[in-house]
Amino acid sequence: MKDILYIANIRLPTEKAHGVQIMEMCSAFSAQGVNVELVVPKRRNTLIEDPFDFYKIKNNFTISRLSTLDFIRFGRIGFVIQSWTFACTALYYSLTRDVVSYTRDESVAALLAFFGREYVFEPHIAKWNIVQQYALTRAMLIVPISQGLKDFYAHKGVPEGRMFVAFDAVNLERFIHNEGKIESRKRLLLPISDHIVLYSGHLYPRKGAHTLAEAAKLLDEHTQVIFVGGTDLDILNFKKKYASVANISILGHQSHDEIPYYLSAADVLVLPNSAESDDSRLYTSPMKLFEYMASGVPIVASDVSSLREILSEKNAFFFAPDNSEALAQGIKTLLTDEALARILSLSAKTDVRNFDWKNRAVAIIKQIDEKS
Repeated sequence: MKDILYIANIRLPTEKAHGVQIMEMCSAFSAQGVNVELVVPKRRNTLIEDPFDFYKIKNNFTISRLSTLDFIRFGRIGFVIQSWTFACTALYYSLTRDVVSYTRDESVAALLAFFGREYVFEPHIAKWNIVQQYALTRAMLIVPISQGLKDFYAHKGVPEGRMFVAFDAVNLERFIHNEGKIESRKRLLLPISDHIVLYSGHLYPRKGAHTLAEAAKLLDEHTQVIFVGGTDLDILNFKKKYASVANISILGHQSHDEIPYYLSAADVLVLPNSAESDDSRLYTSPMKLFEYMASGVPIVASDVSSLREILSEKNAFFFAPDNSEALAQGIKTLLTDEALARILSLSAKTDVRNFDWKNRAVAIIKQIDEKS
């Protein structure tokens, strides 16, 4: 297996989920004996902590930062300029190295393709523009994160034999702790006696967090609905919209190593993906899904095909997407039916064992070796 040069056009560290995914995968690749170098742009960043400390990830690979025109603050045009200048710099950086490049970024992949470099392309969003097509048709391996995403590209004519579905995953070691529900609530200063319904993740419309906020209005005062995560602007807007709902708490971004304790503090975890977004309904593979499963807490999930690729009635309770009344009823069901809640949570915790970063890295390395 050649060395892996993981090229990621991201601000690092970042509070967004893709930072966790990329760092976990680099560490998992490295743990399999592969030399890994993560290449990211030099970007303005209010988060100055060392990435390994920020994500609490083993320092077993190197991180290099390349110069770029950091014009993202100027909007869409600025983002395009930044993306392509980083792609050019990363391409030049890769030319003298005998590596397999690995990237999630279409501009990086397209330039690697144009110059005949070996690369793996891991798309996360269903797109079909000229750049994406060029990147897809020349990759040695394509790693869509869901079967729905693979089907999307297959219908566009991408050969199925060049694609390998690798769902997102979870670091199961983070969920091996001795603190139960009450201990976790004490640790996080959360209410001890009330029911806690929790959502972890961003507050974008496609994530469906607003559906849970509306459902909170239909729950009693002793059921606290807690939101963990979100960007500063989204948190501000969310607080303005739902400030009058007494049983909602919006805690904002929390350290990733604290997330297992927030999840274990809950009675019910909610995955409210919106069906109004194709990405959410058909193509996503949310990391929080696997974290929820690993937590041993029962899950109420939106009944969309992207989640059905992993979940079933054996390990989750489904509700009609974008329907706050149906969600509220699902929450009430799991809060009152302790036997059902226990069966679902135990099944989910068993089923998630195959979805860790190590297994994902091993499977992808095997595919790379076969394609080389």
